[in-house]
Amino acid sequence: MRTIKQLQSSIQSGEDHLAQKISCVLFLPAIIASALLFCPTFASAQAASPAGKRPIESEIAIVSGGSFGAIHVFAFAGDRRINTIGFEYDRNSWGKFLNARVDYVGEILPVVLLDEPAHYGLDSRPLPGTTGRQEQFGAGISPIGVRLRWKPFHSWQPYLVGKGGVLYYENRVLSPLATHMNFSAQFGGGVQRPISPRLNFRFGYSDFHFSNGDITARNPGIDFMYFNAGLSYKLGK
Repeated sequence: MRTIKQLQSSIQSGEDHLAQKISCVLFLPAIIASALLFCPTFASAQAASPAGKRPIESEIAIVSGGSFGAIHVFAFAGDRRINTIGFEYDRNSWGKFLNARVDYVGEILPVVLLDEPAHYGLDSRPLPGTTGRQEQFGAGISPIGVRLRWKPFHSWQPYLVGKGGVLYYENRVLSPLATHMNFSAQFGGGVQRPISPRLNFRFGYSDFHFSNGDITARNPGIDFMYFNAGLSYKLGK
């Protein structure tokens, strides 16, 4: 059996390892974005010119979402709910693919509230005889993201989206031997509808996953059934 000191040492070592991974995650998107946005092939295809080419389109959105249960896809934790508020930036950086407009997506979530049992074991399950709940406050960033949006000039614009990043909670979440920092991933789709020349409303569903990537003694992870909505504003002229 491992002692408490050994487990704590393992957790500390794991979090140091996680911090190194997160540094890579945060710098990698900047490198990729710089390569794609300034490489001649993409720049010449996207930038506006005197000949009348379309300018690069971008938009910023305020988004909010909440979960309605959890599913067991890549993780096994449950009995928790998540609610988020944040901002998303979308930029038509990569032309078209499968007849869809391909956008870069970046998201900042200054509010990520996790509702979970007040008392639970190492496996994330509530302790027998306990019914209390608690709110865990966190924040997150997803600097890596891609959106495929079809029919961008129609009244209803379906899209698929994927995002990846990190979350940080004030306390350890999902397990007493888990971490403050976790990797996050969202995969889903939705529909966007213009309500004015610059404003759009969107509504979607995603699998919202987060876990610590098995870098510590415990990694229950969780997959939320996550519904989200937002109001976006088109930038530029």
